[in-house]
Amino acid sequence: MSPGRAGATAEDARVARTRTDVARASLDVLTSDGFDELTHARVARLAGYSKTTLYTHWPSRVDLLTMALAALGELPHHTPTGDLRTDLIAELHAFRDAINDLGLDRVLMVLAQWGATVDEIARIRIDLVTDGEHVARRLLSQVAEGVRLEAAVSMLSGVVVCPTLMYGSPPDDTTVEHAIDILLAGLGVR
Repeated sequence: MSPGRAGATAEDARVARTRTDVARASLDVLTSDGFDELTHARVARLAGYSKTTLYTHWPSRVDLLTMALAALGELPHHTPTGDLRTDLIAELHAFRDAINDLGLDRVLMVLAQWGATVDEIARIRIDLVTDGEHVARRLLSQVAEGVRLEAAVSMLSGVVVCPTLMYGSPPDDTTVEHAIDILLAGLGVR
């Protein structure tokens, strides 16, 4: 290996470590204190880097938000088994667990609030929601299409989102199961 290549590898590792540190710090600030506190100064202090480093690589707060979402990684999803009811219940459990384990409720609140007025954040919100709904959408597309599919996906998401954001507590297993049964009955699935 040439000396230039070894130096590039060390620099690549340092850049990757900085990116990871900033992403984790951004997510910590976002989920603990919200978007208003997601500032370069706060993230730099928490990550252990200078504000100059952050402004150089991530010049806007939206960039820090993007880094925070990168720290989330891939959203957890259930691997479908072929039993629609069981798969929908398991997918809602995975969503509920992401709310609890990843602080996704705080992220969703930020995206809802700021996505209404900031186009870049609206695009980020759409990407996250699309990723979050893709398994449920694929499952429900077996029994619904068009407006009925859109309504069913919205209702399914709402089973977790509404009680979590409105009442501060995600639904329990029994509520999830009853919601799935009501939804499937409404779609004519027995």
